[in-house]
Amino acid sequence: MPIRTSQKAAQFQESVIREMTRLFLAHGGPDGVNLAQGFPDFPAPEAMKEAACAAIRADINQYAITWGAKSLREAITAKTERHYGARPDPEREITVACGATEAMMAALLALTDPGDEVIVFEPFYENYGPDAVLSGATPRFVRLHAPTWRLDPEELATAFNEKTRAIIVNTPHNPTGKVFSIEELGWIAALCQKWDVVAITDEIYEHLVYEGTHHRLADIDGMAERTVTITGLSKTYSATGWRIGWLIAPPEATVAIRRVHDFLTVGAAAPLQEGAAMALGFPDSYYAELAAKYKEKRDSFLKVVRDVGLVAETPPGAYYILADASRWLEAFGLPDDQALAQWLVRERGLAVVPGSSFFKNRADGARLIRFCYCKKPETLERATELLRSLQPSERGVGRA
Repeated sequence: MPIRTSQKAAQFQESVIREMTRLFLAHGGPDGVNLAQGFPDFPAPEAMKEAACAAIRADINQYAITWGAKSLREAITAKTERHYGARPDPEREITVACGATEAMMAALLALTDPGDEVIVFEPFYENYGPDAVLSGATPRFVRLHAPTWRLDPEELATAFNEKTRAIIVNTPHNPTGKVFSIEELGWIAALCQKWDVVAITDEIYEHLVYEGTHHRLADIDGMAERTVTITGLSKTYSATGWRIGWLIAPPEATVAIRRVHDFLTVGAAAPLQEGAAMALGFPDSYYAELAAKYKEKRDSFLKVVRDVGLVAETPPGAYYILADASRWLEAFGLPDDQALAQWLVRERGLAVVPGSSFFKNRADGARLIRFCYCKKPETLERATELLRSLQPSERGVGRA
């Protein structure tokens, strides 16, 4: 008799994004390029790595305080005040987790109950739906409308009801690169206050904004006491494998979050927390140079994407391009995004993410693919070569 598995686990599949990386490792070959999973292929800051190595050599190798090393929590407080003018209490309002991924799971488990509804914007980072299911809540999706990924305030208002417990706001947004405007955040804030709803914001791309300004929902009047802000090390400091993230939340929410976090993972890696604490003290020039570097990558790679027959808006933030691949599907005789993504990685060594993985109804994303451009110049040059070799001809037949 096979082991009976839970109904929760039957409601979702493994990550498509991470599956594409596994397929790339199996089929990409030495000349292939992985533009699927969003991790940089260039080094993390040297000073941050040295600080972590120094911590290891100093035998900071045992458990840190469950909710985060004091040095890191104080560094989070100082950085938050420097960049946003708010000063969270490092003893009562900050929890360090094993990446923003665990932070989101801890927040939902701590703040929602079975029968609650959690509003999620669609397209969505694929973890959010399973996170809600695992916490016992029901995700309720609100569409962002292509091509600019516009939020309709009436549709948003309709999603709120007496069962709504939380809303997840990811800005800058994965997979579209959308940066929520202050007007849009104001709509969300007003509805959260009307319906007594907690906002859980994923702001992991907070420093990767190229047009407009990153606004924190927690800084809008009336929202500090009902917002959980999540961010972390992975994207800003090019260290996705360190798994260091954190939550800033009101004291009563932090108590519950810390309880859940304690029994999920106990705590994040102690020496890496010391490296993170050092990195959070980088000067403002670091963040300006990072954004400038990524904007240059975005602009050059977006031109390539358009040149080869794909359709894409200019993403104002994060480091992804979500493109309409309709022309490629027709030219190569493929039925949908999943077939295209599989063909690209198996036959051409180019890994992308099928857009259907970002939608509840997969058919809604069946003509989309996502590229990440957080790569070295030579990696993007090789990706450009692969893309140009695949460019459909005027007759609708692939050149490759």
